[in-house]
Formats: sequence, C-alpha cells, structure tokens
Amino acid sequence: MKHILVIDDDRELCELLSVFLSSEGFVVETVYFPGTGLQRALSGQHWLVILDVMLPGMTGFELLRKLRLSSQVPVLMLTARGEDTDRITGLELGADDYLPKPFNPRELAARIKAIGRRSQPTAISQPKGSVELEIDDVIVRATSRTVLQNKTEIQLTAVEFALLYELMENGGKVMKRDGLTQKVLSRKLETFDRSIDVHVSSLRKKLGHEINGRECIKTVRSVGYLYTLAQDGS
Repeated sequence: MKHILVIDDDRELCELLSVFLSSEGFVVETVYFPGTGLQRALSGQHWLVILDVMLPGMTGFELLRKLRLSSQVPVLMLTARGEDTDRITGLELGADDYLPKPFNPRELAARIKAIGRRSQPTAISQPKGSVELEIDDVIVRATSRTVLQNKTEIQLTAVEFALLYELMENGGKVMKRDGLTQKVLSRKLETFDRSIDVHVSSLRKKLGHEINGRECIKTVRSVGYLYTLAQDGS
C-alpha cells in the first residue's frame, strides 16, 4: 500500500485527512511538528508528502528547501487561499503541486492520484514506442526515469520529468500552455494559474538556459513553449 506523510500542525485537519485518505486506500502518517516531519520525509518510507505552509518554528517552505537537498519525494503543498505568492514560492522550491485551504477532500484525492500517475514510468506516453529521448546533450530515459546532461544525472521532480519528456518528445513544435497543463498536471489551466510556467523556469535553471548557443526551452509569447532543435536556431 502507498504511504502518505501529512505534515500539518492542525490536528483536527490531520485527523480528517487520515480518515479520508485511509478510505481511499492509503496508509497515512501524521506529524504536527516540522523538525520531526522533515526527519520522517527524509526516511524514504513515504510515497508522497502533504505539507502545510504555515508551521510553528519552521515554515513549510524552509522544510521543503531542506528536503529537496537530498530527496525528490513528491510533495503537495497546502497553501492559504488567495496567496498566489505562496503557491509560486512552493513550486519554485520543488513542490509538485499545491492546493489552497479550505479544499474539497475529493479534489485533494484527485491531485494526489495525478501526482502518482506522473511518478510512474507508465505515465509517460510513448506513441512511437520510445523509451529514450535525446536532443543535443540531454538524454531522457523513460523506463528508469533518469535525465542525463553531458553524462551527468540531473535530479528532477516527477512533474519536471513529465514536463521535460513532453517538451522533448515534441521537440521543434510549439506546445500550448493549456495542453501542457492538462498533460503534465492532469487538470485544466485555470485563470492566473502559473504552475506550468514555474515548472518550466525550474527546468531552465537545472538544464541551463542555452544549449549549443541557442535557447533550450523557448517561450512563445501568449501561446506556450518550444523545445528547440538545432535547425530552429537561436
């Protein structure tokens, strides 16, 4: 069974989440304090972490920053409704997705399952039977879910991996933001939703903005993104 770690100091909410997620087939562990939560998140025993932004003594952002130094376990952040900066900050630090409080438990379950699908090798569509993609110095291996650049492995979150695969598989083609959001995040693009943009920004930081002197992931204004090929130029 899949184990989920909930890190939130709201004990009543933790109890509700434990009951609901258990009914959905998950094994749930709840932790109320960030220090203990970080230790448990680093244990490697959990399939996914649900992390609240507002925690006593250490914010969820600080915890996530420390967690991402050595772990790529999927993280769903709980943010205050209307706090766009919290959502963007969480994504920039490596969260896979976010959900504003208060939320519908069914929406939470849907987000968790979407993250889970992205974390599985079978989540990568392979219409041409391709299990390895290579453009310039970047190699993406779907089966092992690894990314190499100049023979050095690049650590990506599940969302970043799915996004990179989608862009590279369609290299040279413009991918619309709404299509990428649906394909990678398994939801419709909402008004003012910058999630896919933040994940693209994270990919650029990890891969570098340019490859062989040209822009790697190019922004197509008001449309979406393009993973450039040699013939595309700079």
